[in-house]
Amino acid sequence: MSMYKPLALAVVTASLAACATIPQPLQGTYTDITTTAAQQGGAGGTKVRWGGEIIKTEPGQQETCFYLLSRPLDNEARPASGNSAENQGRFVACRAGFYDPEVFARGREVTVTGTLHGTVSQKVGEYDYAYPRVEADVVYLWPKRVAVSYPPGYYDPFWGPGFGPYWGPWGDPFWYQPRVIVVPRAVPPPHR
Repeated sequence: MSMYKPLALAVVTASLAACATIPQPLQGTYTDITTTAAQQGGAGGTKVRWGGEIIKTEPGQQETCFYLLSRPLDNEARPASGNSAENQGRFVACRAGFYDPEVFARGREVTVTGTLHGTVSQKVGEYDYAYPRVEADVVYLWPKRVAVSYPPGYYDPFWGPGFGPYWGPWGDPFWYQPRVIVVPRAVPPPHR
């Protein structure tokens, strides 16, 4: 019996690790430095993986620059949302090529990997803000989040009103599926 414990532990660990994986283009080893620390300078050449919400996208002749409101990354390297998503300052990530501002629109979430390369000064209102600049290798646009809302009066008899095994931001996978109504075709009576 004790021989199966390590095997069971390995299976549980592997299945938990499979639940939250970092997309392949974002995998790697990066320095844990904040945008605030990078604003102070001295971090040039550091490899980072940062993410956030797009403030604006500016295509240029050779590259496109993304001005981002920085957010902490979750265990999938996606910018965190909700109450845990405190503002961590701003940064700019620039990548060679054209990225359409209609696709990379304000409010969309991205994660970038790249190398810190100084700061860029831009006005935020009347304030001169020093954006840490990332020379991006990867600009990963995340799919839009789907909002889940429970119908009024939702009650789970096992958990009580407002609670249940699917309570939380992930929602109930069965409750919110589109309903399909199957209407059988009328079958003519058999001929005698």
